[in-house]
Amino acid sequence: MKFTELKLDEQVQEAISYMGFENATPIQAKAIPLVLENKDLIACAQTGTGKTGAFLLPVLNKLVGKEDTNIDTLIIVPTRELAIQIEQQIQGLGYFVSAGSIAIYGGGGGKEWQIQKEALTNGVDIVVSTPGKLISHLKMGYVNFKHVKHLILDEADRMLDMGFIDDLKSIISYLPAQRQTLMFSATMPPNIKQLAKRIMNDPAEIALSISKPAAGVAQKMYMAHDNQKIKLLAHILSERKNYDSIIVFTSTKSKVSEIVRSLGRAGLKATGISSNLEQERREEVLRGFRAKRIRILVATDVMSRGIDIKEINMVVNYDVPHDAEDYVHRVGRTARANTKGEAFTLINEKDMHKVWKIEKLIETKIEKLHPPEKMGPGPEWKEGRAGGGGNKRKFNKNKNNKFRGKNRGPRKPNSGGGQKPNTSSTKPSN
Repeated sequence: MKFTELKLDEQVQEAISYMGFENATPIQAKAIPLVLENKDLIACAQTGTGKTGAFLLPVLNKLVGKEDTNIDTLIIVPTRELAIQIEQQIQGLGYFVSAGSIAIYGGGGGKEWQIQKEALTNGVDIVVSTPGKLISHLKMGYVNFKHVKHLILDEADRMLDMGFIDDLKSIISYLPAQRQTLMFSATMPPNIKQLAKRIMNDPAEIALSISKPAAGVAQKMYMAHDNQKIKLLAHILSERKNYDSIIVFTSTKSKVSEIVRSLGRAGLKATGISSNLEQERREEVLRGFRAKRIRILVATDVMSRGIDIKEINMVVNYDVPHDAEDYVHRVGRTARANTKGEAFTLINEKDMHKVWKIEKLIETKIEKLHPPEKMGPGPEWKEGRAGGGGNKRKFNKNKNNKFRGKNRGPRKPNSGGGQKPNTSSTKPSN
């Protein structure tokens, strides 16, 4: 569907045209009409499908001609990076609509606090905020949310995973009961549905491509003991010298600097990013990665959701993520907007049950590889249910470093494409 077919004001259409967008993504085509009709909405679609545009465009449409300075829209997000990104998109689109906005998040000093206080007191059209920082302002008693018409929870599942449920309930208690509430999420666990029942009024529901990696991602996994991982990672990176944008994901902040140092000793320059860095430094690193000044970025899951960096060639999961959904979000950083990309995952002895859950979720069996012969054999792959149980499947290594064997275990997950909707280069992406 073309944006011109949607009932958007001429000023919003002009902004869309100026930014080079023509066709709406599936989530945008389904969500925008419902938001314009003032319906509450639960929208579930994987990262990279254009969720941000799906709520920003209709909200900006409603702001056309707004004359007062009251806070009209509150957008709650899990991370500072996502707050900054959404506010930047508002600035780009809102130029044609004359909409004002502010991003509120932690990490700043007294000057930033004062700017945020003035906006929350005197009013600004759209506030984008992380929960914790907004709670700090609300406790001071000067925040004016009396005129809020739209509440948007972006990456709602992630916020609940991060333990923000009580903060969200507290923030919502300050808002008018009569409002439009929009909830956007990449997955739809039971706690999301429970929250929706409490804060929404007969919401419409949209579900697209839940938890399936993009078809353009070539997924492979290496069986590797922990003491083999650094050498194997260096081997993978060295073989792809033509790639200029690579993310290496690790599950803990403490490993970020360790991996960066180890890659440096192997002659591979890498930069780390985690919540241990000061906000200014994190933003500097992200700018360098976007501009391709930084080729290899080692990151925790702060980077796996909601950060829109295009043309990432490859993702490497140094650690298998704890949750299967997080694998989808990590892998979703590459092969966006119908491009191609690679995703490698390093599996140790303890992580096999996590891989089984991943393969079950995405309904795809992922190719298992052995480390190069000079590194020695990796652990034996065991096929079984989550928790490490089940029968074993024995493999023999062939000349192409691939495992082969007979299926003697329990029923295995169905294999399938796991293809997400067409997301041609037509979106303000999230």
